[in-house]
Amino acid sequence: MALETDLLIDRRRLKRRLALWRAFAVLLLLGGVLALAGQGLPDRLGGGHVVRLPVEGFISDDRKLAEAIEKLGKEESAKAVIVSIDSPGGSVGGGEMLHQALLRLREKKPVVAVLRGTAASAGYMTAVAAERIWARDSTVTGSIGVLLQTPDASDLLARLGLRMETIRSGPLKDQPSPFRPLTEEGRAELQRVIGDMYEQFLGMVVAGRRLPEETVRPLADGRVFTGRQALTAGLVDAIGGEREARAWLAAEKGVPEDLPIRDLELRGAAERLVGAAWQGVVKTLVSEWLGVDGFRLLWQPAR
Repeated sequence: MALETDLLIDRRRLKRRLALWRAFAVLLLLGGVLALAGQGLPDRLGGGHVVRLPVEGFISDDRKLAEAIEKLGKEESAKAVIVSIDSPGGSVGGGEMLHQALLRLREKKPVVAVLRGTAASAGYMTAVAAERIWARDSTVTGSIGVLLQTPDASDLLARLGLRMETIRSGPLKDQPSPFRPLTEEGRAELQRVIGDMYEQFLGMVVAGRRLPEETVRPLADGRVFTGRQALTAGLVDAIGGEREARAWLAAEKGVPEDLPIRDLELRGAAERLVGAAWQGVVKTLVSEWLGVDGFRLLWQPAR
């Protein structure tokens, strides 16, 4: 009886080991498949593919994204790029980074933009780097302008009996500050910076849309437009989505409509295998909201 019991225990141990190695082999195989897919091997064996570049949520200065776009320009299998935008905007640095990266990409392959639910402020700055822009009838877009908001907690601190002492090298070093109201001189200097950033944004729209400045400037007061209104104003080229973009790329750029479309993937095969959902949440909450530039290109409806 003891011998049979020992044999039974040994068999169970062996089965557990085999199950563990089988699971490991499956994971290894899956990782290899994802790695090959990420390298676009099937596309190189065929006729290439169209890349979809999703721009969603708050736009920040993302080094990995800039490097991925730069690398995309060297990919022979990527025949065209559709920038798919659903964003209320973001930081000035983030919008400028995307705009410049897409302009460089345009020198190497066709780049078009499709505006989805919202493509405002830095989202629209991103779009005007594309050769052609489509929007839905109801897309919220425009909001050409720059925003700086800073809290003033000086009254609250005074009620609590707290006072912040500041030692600064110059009168403008702590402007703006949450511990005291803006001085007139500080307000004027910040307005000067905002004005320069605004002129840069305006210049991008003028160049990207090939419109006279006197036509764009009255539209660039921070207001938003629906897709239909933006079409009438010349801020977008047509009403439509990816289907219309693919048809235009086929007719004007010779990019076949039946080519597969693939999202630009910033994660490696290992990250995709284990999943990076939690990392994405942390990045959004910490990196993009708590550490963003002070000056923003963001559509923020009044409350």
